[in-house]
Amino acid sequence: MTHSPPAARAADSMSATWNPTTLDDARAAVAAVYGHDGTVKRLSSERDETFLFTREDGTPFVLKIANPAEDPAALQFQDGALLHLEAAAPAVPVPRLVPTRAGAPSHTLATADGPRIMRLLTFLPGELQYRTPPGEKQSRNVGRALAELGLGLEGYDGRPPAGKLMWDISHTLDLVAVAGHVAPERQAATGAVLAEFERALPALAALPRRQIIHNDFNPHNILLDPAEPSKVVGIIDFGDMVHAPLVNDLAVGLSYHLATDDWAARASAFLEGFLSARPLAPEEIAVLPLLLRARLTMSVVIAEWRSALFPENRDYIMRNHATSWRGLQNISDLTPAGLKRLVPNLSEA
Repeated sequence: MTHSPPAARAADSMSATWNPTTLDDARAAVAAVYGHDGTVKRLSSERDETFLFTREDGTPFVLKIANPAEDPAALQFQDGALLHLEAAAPAVPVPRLVPTRAGAPSHTLATADGPRIMRLLTFLPGELQYRTPPGEKQSRNVGRALAELGLGLEGYDGRPPAGKLMWDISHTLDLVAVAGHVAPERQAATGAVLAEFERALPALAALPRRQIIHNDFNPHNILLDPAEPSKVVGIIDFGDMVHAPLVNDLAVGLSYHLATDDWAARASAFLEGFLSARPLAPEEIAVLPLLLRARLTMSVVIAEWRSALFPENRDYIMRNHATSWRGLQNISDLTPAGLKRLVPNLSEA
């Protein structure tokens, strides 16, 4: 079987350059398009320009100005998901799109670099999960929040733009083409997962529940209450959404709870939280251990491949590599039966 190298769906937008928007221009754009005056502060962002806009009455918002290479269809897809959640699952804590003065969810700015899409969103206060002390109660609540988000997205009929997303577990075998970049001491483990994934293709293709999934439910995208750091108060970053098996979303979220000494307890709590809102089908349970290994293998392979391509950004690219590798080692022999030992009511939930 021949495999093509993985390609980010928005590869051009990730490498595009543009003239930065001045704070004065950003403020003027908000005033003209949304009718609000206030102050603007630039925030760090990887693929667009993001600002904290504080209205004159003190209300904070997030202003995002897409880079000129961004596919408008991708942003429309994200906007559609947020609007769907606002209508279908208002209790799910996600940002809300602020309509323009014309009642639109976004506005296209004419700039020297070409058209750039501007959006204003409500600001979600909270502490990012990765900055808080982990614990079983936190893992349980994060797992339930993921299930509730998935239930909210279940009826969303939007579809992502054509093309593959590099971080879509469904396309794990595309990594075969770049697996040679993995260090020799990790070749056997990552190669075994890729071979296991290929053998499981018929079972994966037969998974019955498919929908739009968040696909990036990680501790950098989950906000917790600073006064109660086990309580989820926000979910952000919908830029990696795909249409895929529902259980893939669980594999992504759970994969970030597997790298500590108490990984079994945290994984058990996460699954209990998820199952309290949404049970799994037997065929989903059967492939979940593999999907967890596949996600962790993706993190290892993509990091080593991309750090070889972009050595100047190695520290940033490799920031999650060590934890992904440790997680993969922790669950290298995890089976469906092992999952059921972690969560005895897994099949009955």
